[in-house]
Order: sequence, then structure tokens, then C-alpha cells
Amino acid sequence: MQVLFVHGMGRTPLSGWPLLRRLRRAGYRTHTFGHWVSRHSFVTIAGRLGQRLEQIGRDGEYVLVGHSLGGVLLREALRTASPAIRAPQRLFLLGSPVQVSSVAARLGRNPLYRLFTGDCGRMLGSAERMGAIGSPAVPVTAIVGVKGWSLVAALLPREPHDGIVTVAETGAPWLTDVVPLPVAHMLLPSDARVSQVILDRLCR
Repeated sequence: MQVLFVHGMGRTPLSGWPLLRRLRRAGYRTHTFGHWVSRHSFVTIAGRLGQRLEQIGRDGEYVLVGHSLGGVLLREALRTASPAIRAPQRLFLLGSPVQVSSVAARLGRNPLYRLFTGDCGRMLGSAERMGAIGSPAVPVTAIVGVKGWSLVAALLPREPHDGIVTVAETGAPWLTDVVPLPVAHMLLPSDARVSQVILDRLCR
């Protein structure tokens, strides 16, 4: 079984190293996909990701893990990919919004935010664009942080959150299961409890 990890905004593939190391020790083949949001549009990145899924699918069964924006990119890549490609066995979303991000919506007109996050940042703040992605036709496990602090936490509604994304923003009726953990947003890919949830689901 193969595992592809897609990192979040402002991170690199290295952010998934602790998770992927644990998965490799358990016998899984791991891959990463890198992207640069300040240089490329959401559609461009998702298109490249779709090509990567096609390549991985040729080598056998696989699952997907997306942290934050990475999960949004994976959902879009699955939506727009050729019907001929092999579908993943499961998609894991780590603190990934499936509704419009309140932080992105509130920062959308900030010139620095727009400079560093590009079209992907605007995408996360658009209810119309986020809603157009829809639901993947594969089982989806959402691992949601319910404890955290960040520099933008004050912009979040007064409800459970991980410091960047609220629990409500990660929720949808089409999710197969939801696992809340007391982990901050940025630490989700490196927390051993997250790795264990993924391994537990893969062993079922």
C-alpha cells in the first residue's frame, strides 16, 4: 500500500516527515507532493496533483493524506481527475476545511495575505469556490484538532478550533468518520496520535 502526503499552506513536504516515518516503519510506501501557493493558482496545483495521482495509481493501491490546504487540493484533484485513474482506498483530512475558512475570509483583502497565499488563499475564503469542490467518492476520515493557539486565533468564531480552523469548518455530512484530538493545527502531521488513527483505519 502506498501513501501520498500533501502539505498545507506555507509548509513543505518535510512537515509530513514524522507521520511518513511512522508509516514506513509499519510497511507502507510513502510519497510527498510539494506546492508553492504564492507562485501557482489553485487550479494549476490541483492539476499537477491529479497527474501525480495517476502515476501513483499505476503502481497499485494507495491512500491520501492532506493537511489543511493539502486536503482541499486532494479533493479537487479527485473531482477533476480522469475517471480512468485508480481511485484511492481512503482519504485522510488533517485539519482540512471543507467549508469556507473564516480566517481566509477575514484576511482576504489584506495585501500581505494576498501576496503570500495567492489564489489558494482567496479560494479558502470563497464560499462559492469551496462549495463547488463537493464530496469525494471514497471513504474520508477527518482528523480534527480541538486545542490550539495561533497568531490568527482571535479571528476565529467562539467555538472549538485548532488555532487556524474551527471544527465546524472541517465538518460535512459525507465524512465517513471524524476523530477529534487535542492537537494544534500546525502539529497535526507530526503528532503520534494522528499517525495511530491513520494506521488503525488502514488495518481495518
